[in-house]
Amino acid sequence: MFNLKTECTDESGQLNARCGELETMHGTIHTPAFMPVATKAYVKTVTPEEMIEQGTQVIIANSFLIYLRPGLEIIKDAGGLHKFMNWSKPIFTDSGGFQMIRPDFHAKVDDHGITFQSPFDGTKHIFTPEKCVDIQVELGVDVAMMLDHCPKYGSNLEEIKIAAEHTTDWAKRSLAALEHLRDTSSSRRHMPLLFGIVQGGTDVLQRQWSARTMTVLDFDGFGIGGLSIGEPKEKMYEALKEQVPLLPEDRVRYLMGVGSPEDVLECIAIGVDLFDSVFPTRNARHGTVHTKNGNLNINRAPYSKQFIPLDEDCGCLTCTAGFTRAYINHLLKNHSILGMRFTTIHNLYFLQQLVRIAKERISEGTFHEFKDEFVKKFRKRSNR
Repeated sequence: MFNLKTECTDESGQLNARCGELETMHGTIHTPAFMPVATKAYVKTVTPEEMIEQGTQVIIANSFLIYLRPGLEIIKDAGGLHKFMNWSKPIFTDSGGFQMIRPDFHAKVDDHGITFQSPFDGTKHIFTPEKCVDIQVELGVDVAMMLDHCPKYGSNLEEIKIAAEHTTDWAKRSLAALEHLRDTSSSRRHMPLLFGIVQGGTDVLQRQWSARTMTVLDFDGFGIGGLSIGEPKEKMYEALKEQVPLLPEDRVRYLMGVGSPEDVLECIAIGVDLFDSVFPTRNARHGTVHTKNGNLNINRAPYSKQFIPLDEDCGCLTCTAGFTRAYINHLLKNHSILGMRFTTIHNLYFLQQLVRIAKERISEGTFHEFKDEFVKKFRKRSNR
């Protein structure tokens, strides 16, 4: 369960950053924390050992895609997802609800659940709240996310309302499904923590309604869904400022799909504890690297003659091993996997160090000053 340790409020008394500890079967997660995305049971170009060396406490995988490939039987034969991946720390799994806004899954939703089309072979699959819970229990993960209805950005108010109502209904069914498994399964079988998800698009009233109807349910934590899917950042921050204070203080607040350095700090300030995103790894593979002085597009010509690390004083495996901007520029221009590995390792380290420093500053009571200074400098000098 979650233990709130420290809080740090800004001068206005409105923003409240937090430190806490989430106890799981495979260890304690110290929050705030960032989860690299292992969508199909791997984080592209890096090994589990490298992620741990970079400071990673927890990862998130997609139970729907793993269910499709390699399939539950193979995971069960391996002894669970942890053993299959050779990952010893906590694992979250998403339910697949986010896939409904992606066109390649051809998703259709009704009161019962979601019908998807497999991107691998075109077969159709019906996902219900009950099935999602069962799959994640079979995977043996630490934290399971309920099936939610995520409306696309730009949906009208009626569509947003229906999505929020579906999500609340499915939340009740998810809790009942997990309770049923507890009652009927062997006492030795591991049961994950179960997180609910609040929705509401960018509509403030729907966000408030979703939070109030979801938080009366006994979830172990709450995901904040339906944001960072195309809306302006100001809209995201506004929605969070309205919804986050309505979430229980003694439960983890997990903002799904957010992972840019400045957004992570801004959302920690609002009271978010946990993040995940493909942002740092996907950007890394395309040549955008995070530094204390903003983002750099390492593909650009000036970096081909810079024989210095990606970020001076960086402690990541790439920078400490002596690989220079010039060499990595050369690797990426030649589409080398090695270059993608170097930039991915660097960006993951950067995010993990950022949340580590955030924890320290929250404990010291200086987080909001640190956040303001970092974000101002980072945004001013990014994308050079």
